[in-house]
Amino acid sequence: MTNRAIVIVCDSLGVGELPDAKEFGDEGSNTLGHVLDTQHPSLPTLARLGLLHTLPQPASTETPRGAFGRMNEVSAGKDTTTGHWEMMGLIVEDPFRTYPNGFPADVIAEYERRIGRKTLGNKPASGTVILDDLGEEHVRTGAPIVYTSADSVFQVAAHEEIIPVEELWRICAIARELMRGEHNIGRIIARPFLGTGKGHFKRTANRKDFSVKPTGLTVVERAFNSGRQVIGLGKIADIFDRVGISQEIRTENNSDGMRKTIDLIRQSNADFIFTNLVDFDSKYGHRNDAPGYAKALEVFDGELAALLDDMRNDDLLFITADHGCDPTDVSTDHTREYVPLVMAGPRVIAQSLGTRSTFADLGATICEHLGISRDGLPGTSVLQQVMR
Repeated sequence: MTNRAIVIVCDSLGVGELPDAKEFGDEGSNTLGHVLDTQHPSLPTLARLGLLHTLPQPASTETPRGAFGRMNEVSAGKDTTTGHWEMMGLIVEDPFRTYPNGFPADVIAEYERRIGRKTLGNKPASGTVILDDLGEEHVRTGAPIVYTSADSVFQVAAHEEIIPVEELWRICAIARELMRGEHNIGRIIARPFLGTGKGHFKRTANRKDFSVKPTGLTVVERAFNSGRQVIGLGKIADIFDRVGISQEIRTENNSDGMRKTIDLIRQSNADFIFTNLVDFDSKYGHRNDAPGYAKALEVFDGELAALLDDMRNDDLLFITADHGCDPTDVSTDHTREYVPLVMAGPRVIAQSLGTRSTFADLGATICEHLGISRDGLPGTSVLQQVMR
């Protein structure tokens, strides 16, 4: 059997402020550290692998049995697309546009003209709060809700019984075409929901992201072009605009993502399994729900133990994140943080990997593990020091 790489992105699981965090308004952020300090979750598997040693002050006295370190982000941003692209070897030097005061009137007017509907909102907002604020008016008028955040996103929310999911996806694709050039935004996100009134609206699992196409060659595309089977779970295919993805598997939540990842490890011949667990970010980080974040980590810890039992001898597992989203922060936005780099597998040598200079070290290591070219890629592989 050939070598296999498995990457699990715990979306938003930052491990402490980056040196330039103050420039982003994120001084003092520490997603994992603050969840541990305030909620005290039990994470035996993650502690054993070394995740708790990636914090500025190790939060465990146990000697790790995995390889562990933290990675510095050199790209200009703290969003999902930027983080995932950098870990796959594509540095984002020109940051995606953000709209902290909502989108320009001419942009909204053109969007409404193209979709043939008026819109509601056009402001930065929490995805759950805006449903309480505008959900009933949306149901009454049929006008989709447009909103953004501190991140580079154009989000469109609609009740599935008012605007069917396929139609919502269609009008989000129109937004993707519109938000280019001077308005180049990282992601258009379809946010379908259900429910019968204020306080009862709930987002569904039919979310879909429309990202910009990668601006250069990524490790995902290199693997695909080299004949490797690349499977993206969760929103991975969306993030890379499906470039280099052999198969896309949608997931309903973190646990569904882990179940499907484990099934692939057991049953498929995939060379590169790439999973995003979005609940940490969307359900807990952005909602300032530290208890929920802690519980989700505990559930993940148990599921991870089951995954480790099914790994083959030449499998290499990476656990990482794309940015922070500190649920104890005063804001509900992403935070500019280091992210963990935890590596595990039957042949992994336990050690500290220190602070890596870029997220791209992860992608460089995957390339060497899969035996594909790293020519022209940023980042430094750690494979030789990690694998027996």
